[in-house]
Amino acid sequence: MSARPSNREREGERESEREMAFAGWPSMFQSPSFKVCAAQILLFGFLIRCMTSLHSYSGASNPPKYGDYEAQRHWMEITINVPVQDWYKNTTDNDLEYWGLDYPPLSAYQSFVHGLMMRYFEPASVALKASRGYETPSSKLLMRWTVLSSDAFVFFPAAILFVISYYGQRSSEERASALATLLLQPALILIDHGHFQFNCISLGLSVAAAAAVISGQELLTCVLFSLSVNHKQMSMYYAPAFFAHLFGRCLHKKKPVFAILKLGLLVFTTFVMCWWPFLSSKEAALQVLSRVVPLHRGIYEDYVANFWCVTAILIKWKQQFPIKTLARFALGTTILAILPSMVQQILAPSRKGFLLAMLNSSFAFYVFSYLVHEKSILVPLLPATLLALDEPWIFQWLTPYALLSMFPLLRRDKLAVAYMALFFIFLLLNPPVFNDQEKAKATCSSWRQQLWLNKSRGFSLASMTMIQLSYLFIPSPASLPFLFDSLISIFAFAHFVPVMLYTNYKQWLVVADNVISTERHKEKKQ
Repeated sequence: MSARPSNREREGERESEREMAFAGWPSMFQSPSFKVCAAQILLFGFLIRCMTSLHSYSGASNPPKYGDYEAQRHWMEITINVPVQDWYKNTTDNDLEYWGLDYPPLSAYQSFVHGLMMRYFEPASVALKASRGYETPSSKLLMRWTVLSSDAFVFFPAAILFVISYYGQRSSEERASALATLLLQPALILIDHGHFQFNCISLGLSVAAAAAVISGQELLTCVLFSLSVNHKQMSMYYAPAFFAHLFGRCLHKKKPVFAILKLGLLVFTTFVMCWWPFLSSKEAALQVLSRVVPLHRGIYEDYVANFWCVTAILIKWKQQFPIKTLARFALGTTILAILPSMVQQILAPSRKGFLLAMLNSSFAFYVFSYLVHEKSILVPLLPATLLALDEPWIFQWLTPYALLSMFPLLRRDKLAVAYMALFFIFLLLNPPVFNDQEKAKATCSSWRQQLWLNKSRGFSLASMTMIQLSYLFIPSPASLPFLFDSLISIFAFAHFVPVMLYTNYKQWLVVADNVISTERHKEKKQ
């Protein structure tokens, strides 16, 4: 057995990680004042989003159903012209076959607010039925601003709150680095401001909920995370982590049952408030639920870098098994993959362990759960980005392959140029680090590991570049039209699995922090 690392070795490893995290950041982000740095980063992040929004989007000028851009516009049209009770129903004014609402109620309310704005400035853009495929330059500008404003008012403040909560004791340079990493995450920018979606709202609420966890604000955590789930069902990927962490903390309280009931009641109340217009009858509630969880779509969509899609090359899951059987397979494997992470947080809840649990539970859902599409990778990518300063290798390893897994989608949207530009910015700010041995004397094993990881990362990035160039310039054989799509899925999946195994291992190394002892001390005083 190898000896446990000494304090000197651990400090050397932490110093090495800090150097890796700062490797590519310009000196302007290393100002003594975090407020000045934050203002610069916020402005730069907003400008990058504006520039990305000048590119094409999902389904641009592509009838009859266009794409996600048209889906979001159509939901604005429906929510401001159809009674709320009919938003999820198939009626003469709401044809569910044409981009029917399939997100939870809070997303519908968001569409209603944005629909009112669109109608105020350009009524024809949301006219009932007559506005299908509406794509005037002015309406496209308005639509882009709905996402830009959502990002600025939800995700940006949430990112600042998280950095202050989790990295509050770090230097201003480290906090600036963490904030810039969050706001310049290329995958989220490309999907929301290129492809066109509002993930910035649901993920922003999840970031705010994570900040509340770090700050010990359990009641606020329940409200914020419940709102996130009610905006986009993919936020449920984080539910096991939030549940396990809060449950573990409640078990260490003086009155655990009361603490659990209090949090459960708050979650229930928040859900009831969001779903209230659709709770008039059991049928109305089930109608919304059937739209939010559409099992009929199948176990995955397009070429996703998850277990079911990759193994479908050998086992034709959709042809050999009925939908209900596949749903059970997916449920069972997902639960098995999530359990270790949940158990660790119940036994030893901690702030860093919770963030790793967010990553592990969302990765398990992405890899094994039912009904996954390529954009789902944004969910595990978020906690990896939150941990970028503590675990730079996880973030730097995962981001390129998350981008690669979405490359076919982005190419169809004519976003290859924006993709390359944002990927270049990511590599510029997160280059491979080759420290000299003098800087790694305190931790020889860390030096060897770092050298090996750099070589592996360099080889993988070179292979990834070759695959992308081949996909762009070499036509697929007529007998294998989706050859490169499959190759990308397999290649990305091969890089996701080691990360998932490593982060689960890493989580079990995290011990319970002093949040429990602090709570016990407060209870004793009371």
